Amino acid sequence: LHLSLRRQRQMCIRDRLMPLRINHNVGAINAHRNLVRNTEVQDKNLERLSSGLKINRGADSPAGLIISERMRAQIAGLKQAIDNTETGITMLQTAEGGLDEVNRALITARQLAVSSANEAVNDEAMLAANQAELDNILRTIDRIARIANYGNKAILDGSMGANGVTQGDHLEFVSANENTKTSPVGGYGVQITEAATRSSVQGTVPLTQAMIDAGEQLTFSEGGRTLNFQTKAGESVETTLNRLDKAIIHSGMDIEIVRTPGSAANQHAPQILRFRHKEYGSEHSFQVASNTAGVLSSRRNTSDTIKNGVDVSGFIGGELGLGRGQVLTGSVPTKVSGLKIRYTGDYVPPAGTYAGSVTVSQNSLVFHVGPNPEQSTSFSLNSVNSKKLGNGIKNDSEFRSLNDIEISDASKAQDAMRIIDKAIEEITTARGEMGAFQKNDLGSNLNYLRHAHENVTNAESIIRDADMAEEMSEYARNQILVQSSTAMLAQANQTPMAVMKLING
Repeated sequence: LHLSLRRQRQMCIRDRLMPLRINHNVGAINAHRNLVRNTEVQDKNLERLSSGLKINRGADSPAGLIISERMRAQIAGLKQAIDNTETGITMLQTAEGGLDEVNRALITARQLAVSSANEAVNDEAMLAANQAELDNILRTIDRIARIANYGNKAILDGSMGANGVTQGDHLEFVSANENTKTSPVGGYGVQITEAATRSSVQGTVPLTQAMIDAGEQLTFSEGGRTLNFQTKAGESVETTLNRLDKAIIHSGMDIEIVRTPGSAANQHAPQILRFRHKEYGSEHSFQVASNTAGVLSSRRNTSDTIKNGVDVSGFIGGELGLGRGQVLTGSVPTKVSGLKIRYTGDYVPPAGTYAGSVTVSQNSLVFHVGPNPEQSTSFSLNSVNSKKLGNGIKNDSEFRSLNDIEISDASKAQDAMRIIDKAIEEITTARGEMGAFQKNDLGSNLNYLRHAHENVTNAESIIRDADMAEEMSEYARNQILVQSSTAMLAQANQTPMAVMKLING
């Protein structure tokens, strides 16, 4: 009983320490604070659900915002790089369409040349008709070179490639590519340390009328072809050499007879035989044999392999050049990479002097194919004008390019075929290089860009995008909390109402 009374007394004291106050309703303040907080969280849920984004402002996630904005810039760059690459491919396809038409025209021109070479049946009217059609074909090629455009850009006139001119005797500009740098004022100086030579042979014993009458046999082998030439008794030395010259031409071998000026003055006079390969450089050689030792081969009826020629060597712009025949190419990687010039001189200029100079203007196409700086690739579109095709082919008609060819007689038609073949080779090589660039540089890069765009977009989505299922769950939870906080605020506001009961008794 004593303990029970003591507890009742303590409870009365505690009740007297809990007053009713009206100036400050702490319970309502607490309920209001929770209501505001829950409302703010619910508003954030609504914002994420309506925008679909987890980060809508910097305060949501400063680090996440920085990373995701950088990724957005990268995504935009990747999208544009994809567009750049696709338009680059269409540009090259347009250019190849023009080259295809030039190729068709060249094939027709070659057919006309073969027709004109048929000397046995052609008359002047037929040759004139072939020449008229050939002239029209050359005008067509020049027209394609002039009007082939992509937008307002001319793409086959040489303005979208690397162009060059040479100064100095025996120097010719052959080509340059997208890797060649524009030359300084005055151009790149060209030094020649060794001139190109051809594989050649000269007999030590002259061919005489007695040898011809006895039946001398001369044998030549070159490029997988062999010619066995037999002299005829009674023919003069000069007649025999003329017949030999024609036999070599008809055999298709790339060798030629070298005649001494004035040797035809006496048709029966003995002559030293001399032959050489038509092409310069170390890649070309041939074999000869003769019945009489010294006429061609050093021993009778035994073939001699003639020593190969020598490639040109020298420097372009102070950089070592790589020789192949008469063509000197800038070494890689240097400022003259891809630059090709031809030196046609037979002798080396004096030591310490230049053979001349070559001035290069670089206008190759530059495709920006990446999302970042310096992510570009280049390609050179050379001219297909008839004056730029078929250069550098030695011929008796002295045709310097496709633009010069004629088929008004059989001999010119033969030389025209050689020029046209070179032009066809140049066009098909250009198409092959263009196809390789389109497939490997642009096409492969396009596949990479699409993969990169997909993956970077996915990474940005992980950082920035809201998980809608999670946000909806959070929204439902916070909606309940808001409702609960509102109800508790209402209950807290009911506490001061007890004062009125006290006042009213």
